[in-house]
Parts: sequence; C-alpha cells; structure tokens
Amino acid sequence: QCDWSSDVCSSDLGLMLAMLLAALDQTIVGTAEPRIIASLAGFDRYPWVATVYLLASTLTVPIFARLSDMYGRKPFFMLAATLFVGASALCGAAGDVPLPLDGMNQLILFRGLQGIGAGGVMGLIFTIVGDIFSPQERGRYQGLFSAVWGVSSVLGPTLGGWLTDHVSWRACFYVNLPVGLIALTAMHFEFPNLKPRAGNRQLDWLGIATLVGCISPLLVSLTLATSLGWGSPRVHALLALSAVMLLAFLWVECRAVEPLIPLSMFAHPVIAVCSICVFVIGIGMFGVIIYLPLFMQGVLGVSATSSGGLMMPMMMGTVFGTALSGQLMSRLGRYKRMALVGSVMMATGMVLFANMTATTPRAVIVAGMIVCGLGMGLLLPVYTVAVQNVAPRSQMGAATASTVFFRSIGSTVGVAMFGTVMLMNYHQDFARALPAGVSPQAAALFSNPLMLQQMRPQLDAAFAGASGQATLALLLGRVPQALSHGLHLVFRAAAVLMVLSVFLHLAIKNLPLRGHAHPPEPEMPAH
Repeated sequence: QCDWSSDVCSSDLGLMLAMLLAALDQTIVGTAEPRIIASLAGFDRYPWVATVYLLASTLTVPIFARLSDMYGRKPFFMLAATLFVGASALCGAAGDVPLPLDGMNQLILFRGLQGIGAGGVMGLIFTIVGDIFSPQERGRYQGLFSAVWGVSSVLGPTLGGWLTDHVSWRACFYVNLPVGLIALTAMHFEFPNLKPRAGNRQLDWLGIATLVGCISPLLVSLTLATSLGWGSPRVHALLALSAVMLLAFLWVECRAVEPLIPLSMFAHPVIAVCSICVFVIGIGMFGVIIYLPLFMQGVLGVSATSSGGLMMPMMMGTVFGTALSGQLMSRLGRYKRMALVGSVMMATGMVLFANMTATTPRAVIVAGMIVCGLGMGLLLPVYTVAVQNVAPRSQMGAATASTVFFRSIGSTVGVAMFGTVMLMNYHQDFARALPAGVSPQAAALFSNPLMLQQMRPQLDAAFAGASGQATLALLLGRVPQALSHGLHLVFRAAAVLMVLSVFLHLAIKNLPLRGHAHPPEPEMPAH
C-alpha cells in the first residue's frame, strides 16, 4: 500500500502494462524477422529493424527523464505511451500505409517512432515509482516492475515465434494495441499530475544534439561491425565520430544551466558504480536472452516457438529472484547483499552455458537457466533502488534514467559484440567445410544460419542434381557444428565478463535505505 495516495496505487496496473509492452518489443521482433523479410523483401535492411528501435529508445530515455524533472511526469509518460501504441499500429500495417516508401523502409521508420515512445516509457516508469514510494519501500515495488521487465524481455522471443507461426508477423505489433489502450486509460484516470520542481526550465538543446551525435554513430557502428567486421574503415570512422561527439557532449554538459544529464550526480560513488555495473550486466544479460534461443534453434534444432518455451525456467527464476530481492531490500533496508549474490549466480549460469554442446543434457541447460534467471532477478531492482536512495529529488528523473540508459547501451554493445564473435567463427568454421567447386554465390546462401529454411528454394536451385543435393546435405549437417562453435565462444566471453562483474559489485557502497518519502503534491485531485 502506498504511503500517501491509494489512487496512485491503483495506477500500478497501467504502469506494469506499459513496462510489459516496452520490454517485449526489445526482443519480440527477433524471431519474426525471417517472415518480415520474406513479406517485405528487405533482406539487405533487416538489421535496421532492431537497430533503429534501440537507437531511438536509448536516446530518448534521458530526454524524457529531464523533461519530466522540469515539467512533471504524467504529460510526458502519456505522450510516450500514446506514441508507442500509435507506432505499433503503423508497424503492423507496414507496406500498406500510403507513403512514398517501400514496405521495409516504412517498417524501419515506424520502429523508430515506436522506439521514441518506448524510451519515454522505460525511462519514466521507475522514476514514477521513486516519486510514490519511500526508498525503503521502493525495493518491493521496483522488484515487481523489474520482474515485469525481465520476464517480458525473456518472453519476447517466445511470443514473437508463436504469433509468427500461428497468426502473422504483424500480430507481433498489433498485440500492443489493446494492452496499450488499457494502460493509457488506467494512467489517465488514476495517476495525478505531480508538480514539477520550481526553477529554471531551460531545455539543454545543445546537450541533446551532442548526445544524438555521440550515440547514433556508436550504435550504427556496432550494427555494421556485425556484418562488415571491426576492421572496416566505415566502422572506424563512426567510432571516431562518436568519441569526438562524446567529448563535445561532456564539454556542453559541464557548462549547461540545466544539463540534460547532470554530470555532478556521477560524483556520488553509488551512482557512478551502479552505472558501470548495469552497463556490464546489460551486455551479459542480452547475450543470454538473444543467443540462448539461437543455440536452441540452430544447434539443438528446435522451432522458434519451442525454443521460447524452453526459456521458461529462466523466466520463472527471474520472477522469483526479483520478488525476493525487492522483499529483502524492503525488510533489511540494504541492497549490496542481493547485488553480490545475484552477480555470482549470473556468473555461475554463464559458466554452465559456456560448456554447452549439442550433446549437453537438457537438465544441465535447465539448471544454468534457473541459476542465471535467479541472479538476473536479484540484480535488476538493486540499481534503481540504490541510485534513487542517494539522488536529490531535483535529479530523480535523470538519475533513474541513467540506469535504463546505460543498460540499453550495454545491451546494444553486447548484441553487436557477441554477434560479431558468433558470425566470424561460424563463417570461418563453415568455410573450412566447403567442398571444392562450390561457387561463392552458393556459399553466400549460408551466411545467415537461421534463414536456411526460408532460403530452401534458392538452395535447391543452387545445388541442383543428385551430386548437388548430396553436397547440400553435407553442408546443412555442418551448419549446427559451426554455429555451436561460434556460440560457445559467445558464452565463454559472457562468462568472463560476468565473473569480472562480481568484483565491480563489491565496490557498491551499502548505504541504508531512507525510510520516508516526501512526494510532491498533485496539481489536481486524482479521479
């Protein structure tokens, strides 16, 4: 029960539904992409469907957070959620919207709009919880919302696969409409418009411009590195531009009257260490969420829907871990113990994954999922609670958004970095298995191991005849082995990173949680 407004408590449903949708959309499209590509004829642009969403959602997290610090939470949360729901409808109709763009470019444009809305939703939900509850109470509620976020992220590939197999890839977007409308209705009627703090309301436009100039080339370079390799001059140029713009952003923020991301808050060791930790955990967490289903589909040979179902142990572990972490933080008034235990469990789960092969017993894989999911669940609420415990109220939005922001950057870095490792090793292993006489054009059809089912007509045409079919069968049998080797290296790298994260979590200061909140008065009575 809230300590100051039961009406605000009744809006929890709207907040959780909004969190559910924003988190789902980070991963739901992955399993639908082969069908999307076939429908919209956009194989050459398929990475941008995910990249533009990540780019837009990452950039808008601090912007919406800062605007809400200056003008209030509710109007910007409603704006972000409305944009998200509207863009979801447009994504589902991509290719049929009367615009001078082909279907794939329409989808990329609409995914960018959807990402803007998702960034606002993700950045503000945890801040709103910080407004409502005292630091000691936040653990329980942050745990609940973190559980929704974690489960949604893991559930995304499952739901995306099931909807694609049984309904349509468009349903992956249309599913947001009824749930989103319920969330908007609940927030509109039940959540009060909290007063913003008094003071200068000058928006840091130069900070926004330099942040866009830093993050955009960084995320684009990480995406291109997966296909072009880290040695590409284009990747180097984009990384150099990102570094220059980072320096410009830091220079601007040091001089801004109302900085977009107040750098002074990182002088507090809790905020600084938590930002580093959540960045590292973002890398490892999405390495598991994205590449574990890939292992199941490409190595174990299960369907997209079945691979999502096999993620259930991790999902249940995340739910239990977040609930336990939130309750323990609220009762003990401390958070470091959960951070240490969670990081150790995530590292243990990653070590188990690093030793998986095609012959690993399912029981071992399930054990790794449970341990990793529990660790993930214990960790997720810690960062927000720890940061909000020390952040001044005038910077609550920016401080809370920093955890979402750095986790988003970490997840993008992890997906790109691990994707490069996986594809490079897959291509090298597969190239060694190519018999003499196979043309480069025919070999190129195997470049994406998850697209082989959709590419089967082209493969049969390229390997026509009895001898060609024998060669094709040989190569198809080699794909799981090559993919397994690449994924083995991915999980090894993630395991090393998670072991190092344990030492990072040792540096978090274990400050007691404050017991009382001082929420601003609402401008108008709640309905």
